[in-house]
Amino acid sequence: MTIVGSGTYQYELNEKWAQLPSGWAWGQVSAVATDSQDRVYAFQRKDPPIVVFDRHGQYLTSWGSGLITDPHGIAIKDDVIYVTDRNDHLAMKFTLDGKPLLTLGVRGQASDTGATKDIELPPRAAGPFNKPTEMFPAPSGELYVSDGYRNSRVHRFAADGKLIDSWGKPGKQEPGEFHLPHSLWVDRAGTVYVCDRENSRIQVFTGAGKFVAQWRDIHKPTDIYFDAQEIAYVSEQRPSVSVLEKNGKVLARFDSPSGHGIWVDSRGDIYLAEAGGKRLTKYVRKR
Repeated sequence: MTIVGSGTYQYELNEKWAQLPSGWAWGQVSAVATDSQDRVYAFQRKDPPIVVFDRHGQYLTSWGSGLITDPHGIAIKDDVIYVTDRNDHLAMKFTLDGKPLLTLGVRGQASDTGATKDIELPPRAAGPFNKPTEMFPAPSGELYVSDGYRNSRVHRFAADGKLIDSWGKPGKQEPGEFHLPHSLWVDRAGTVYVCDRENSRIQVFTGAGKFVAQWRDIHKPTDIYFDAQEIAYVSEQRPSVSVLEKNGKVLARFDSPSGHGIWVDSRGDIYLAEAGGKRLTKYVRKR
């Protein structure tokens, strides 16, 4: 038994938690989320892209083949699924069983940022989308999308999908500059937290895009999750998992595989999606 973490944030590592059907193997697991019943939705770069388990790791169902080409980010809020299809330049909304509800962007159509390679700082910012990374809803119903691998922006949409505004530009240091905004979260006050991955920081904004603060005790953050107590969980390319207060103060940090996505269920158990390692690891919180 391997125990990680510290203080009240200690976890038992379970690397073989998910039980895939016989003959199946993981693709790159890009992201993970849970619904109101703590069912676990793994988002993998392989058909079927969405694989669903109960909290004990029993396989339940899968879907998404033909709908999603290049899985990147997944989030679930009020039992609605929000995903990004990176290479097809789409952000999409689904029911839990895979019924499409909304699509933002035009499949295969990238905005003109002048970028020719992933991750490199693009020459300029542009509108939606050029390889988007995450979509998350605000309490107001507005939708926020980080747009990311060949852009340096956050886009804000009305609930019906109409673009309201965008903010951000390529850069390495100043507030509002991004180098691969890799994920985001909107808290219950409508504050937006952006994983500015290649700049090793999390930037905090109002819902209208006004800079509020930044967290610097972070190394290449890939994903962020807030629990009901508004404690933040961040996967980093340190590689590690960090648990932080809303002001960015670290409460606990432990070594982990290089996680690409992170989520926490209602019981406080952490799920870490590993794109490189092709695994979905569970950390069971000690009580």
